Amino acid sequence: MTGALTGRQEQALKEFRAFTDRHIAPHADTWHRTQRTPPEVIRLLADEGLLGIHVAREYGGQGCDAVTLGLLAGELGRGCSSVRSLLTVHSMVAHAVARWGSRELKQETLPRLARGERVAALAVSEPGAGSDAAAVTTRVERDGDAYVVTGHKKWITYGESADVFLVVGRSAEGPTALLIDRDTPGLTTELIEDMIGIRASMTAHVRLDGCRVPAGRLLARPGLGVSHVVGAALDLGRYTVGWGCVGILDAALEASVDYAGRREQFGSLLKDHQLVRRLISDMYTQAHAARLMCLEAGRLRDERDPGALAATSTAKYFAATAAGRAATDAVQLHGANGCSS
Repeated sequence: MTGALTGRQEQALKEFRAFTDRHIAPHADTWHRTQRTPPEVIRLLADEGLLGIHVAREYGGQGCDAVTLGLLAGELGRGCSSVRSLLTVHSMVAHAVARWGSRELKQETLPRLARGERVAALAVSEPGAGSDAAAVTTRVERDGDAYVVTGHKKWITYGESADVFLVVGRSAEGPTALLIDRDTPGLTTELIEDMIGIRASMTAHVRLDGCRVPAGRLLARPGLGVSHVVGAALDLGRYTVGWGCVGILDAALEASVDYAGRREQFGSLLKDHQLVRRLISDMYTQAHAARLMCLEAGRLRDERDPGALAATSTAKYFAATAAGRAATDAVQLHGANGCSS
């Protein structure tokens, strides 16, 4: 990485790595088993300024560049993908508010998100609508100076612990996005347990039963909830997920190299077997390529280059595919130990 980053970015990477090694990686297995992210961990992220790292300084955040945000997502992803997903969804909502919220909504919401006083979740997916955000059936009806929201959201990352939700539904004008507080009457959540991955992400059902939301909590105008609000949020989400997959690649590589250097089979260490060397070489190559693609996407985002959107999607696709392959190969390399708890 030397020469690929600025001095400030190199220093930030060292700090993110040290933070992850001390506070995240040693505990990730416990969080995975208990299917919870302890509140004190979220508080620690907030106290370190990491939840507001991408929020503009005028609203109390660090206003970091896209590359630095990616480096943080990568290190958190190396330690615990669930914690990385918290950074992802929280940053997605903050980004959408900064881009499409009114001046009053920004001033009210962003400082609290930047300080981590409130944790945000993106509530788009439904039992019958996943990637196709335009297919949501949640109803948004105007009633005087408020909107009434009724529907069922599912697979909402950190939905069980979030304080505020960016909810997308359908109004008479089309897809509509609103910020809804957890304590709004009619809003309830239910934890989804026993997922095969990101088990500590406290993913939940979010049910909205006639939730009355002030009109000032609207993002953009009705009809632009998917094309503008969700579009902006998902673009940032793809970027941090791509970097998180770089972290998974790094973790799979580190675990595999360590195990292959200790485990003996047929009188020699695993690392001396040709097939094992090939698997590890492939992991290293894929990790290096994924990192370079994510770095390029980050630079284009910082330069506001029109090609950033395509570069982000490409990097995320490549990194995610490579991470899945590396994780599978790591299990294979660990043999029966890779299949145990």
